[in-house]
Amino acid sequence: MVDELNNEMTTFNTLSVGDVVTGKVTKIEEKHALVDVGYKVDGILPISEISSLHIEKVSDALNVGDEITAKVTKINDDELVLSKRDADADRAWGDLEEKFRNNETFTVHIADVVKGGLVVDLGVRAFIPASLVEKHYVEDFSDYKGKELDVKIIELDPEKRRVILSHRAVLDELAEQAKQKTLDALKPGDIVEGTVQRLTDFGAFVDIGGVDGLVHISQLAHYRVEQPSDVVKEGEKVKVKVLSVDRDNERISLSIKETQPGPWQEAAEKIKPGDVLEGKIKRLVPFGAFVELLPGVEGLVHISEISHRHIGVPSEVLTEGDTVKVKVLDINVPNKRVSLSIRALEEPTVSKSEIIEGKPEESTGFSLGDVIGEQLEKYKQ
Repeated sequence: MVDELNNEMTTFNTLSVGDVVTGKVTKIEEKHALVDVGYKVDGILPISEISSLHIEKVSDALNVGDEITAKVTKINDDELVLSKRDADADRAWGDLEEKFRNNETFTVHIADVVKGGLVVDLGVRAFIPASLVEKHYVEDFSDYKGKELDVKIIELDPEKRRVILSHRAVLDELAEQAKQKTLDALKPGDIVEGTVQRLTDFGAFVDIGGVDGLVHISQLAHYRVEQPSDVVKEGEKVKVKVLSVDRDNERISLSIKETQPGPWQEAAEKIKPGDVLEGKIKRLVPFGAFVELLPGVEGLVHISEISHRHIGVPSEVLTEGDTVKVKVLDINVPNKRVSLSIRALEEPTVSKSEIIEGKPEESTGFSLGDVIGEQLEKYKQ
């Protein structure tokens, strides 16, 4: 009996602070656990030395019978103090340094949500700042607890026991891969679907698979566009045609109007000679007025077709922006021309003196009978 005790004491006395031992949890108290490591006394594992994360009670992390690895932190004649946290950390640092060196992507389990970000237990406490969780702003992280995320290590300092992780870095890497794949595959003439990302004064940027292309304002529609928001909205799905691809500078020129029927195709179907239409006067020129009949389709009312009476310039009777009714005299789709008339829809109006002076009856607004009738009335008086 004495020999066995001496052997146990001899073995126990050979331990040093810093040694790593393996044992089984024999008892759980509120603030510590007892661990049988095969020596004279059970080792004491304080609650603060169980995990790199804060835990409320020992039973949250350990159960009786669990086998653990711990580091010896203190030895007295009748006391052995252990740290599972330190043993886990020592084991983890080597693995983390390799992952950091290789820029490795790996999966972690979110242990807790704290102010400013997410906490992960990797054997050491690791932190994902809020700005590095997603590419977009996240207001509430409560749903992330217990969730798994793919991350990269972006900062590692063993001396300060500092580990910073980023899920956003993984997303950025995936986006870059998708962008390169898209750039390699695209060629002029392709028609693809994209999402409008943002609008500027000069056009719209459209995401077409991880890379943004520009639809210049002149390529938004077949008609003149004052501002991009008149045609498209952010978040809208659109079809675009690839005009050019500059892989070196990662620039892509796109067109929305090239995916749509031209306005003159529509005009050929909707406008026929003899039609009476309503349109807006877009421009006045010395020889007439241009009237918009459809978006991108304008017809000319020659100055001779504006009024039955002689006018010097169109602005005598018309104003830009006015809405007028016109009659289609002729349409030439190949040459993109429509001849219109306003006077054809109006009754001719001239003075009675012009009739008496011998003007043709058909060019006046009064019949000969009207004039003779008036003269007869005078004789009756």
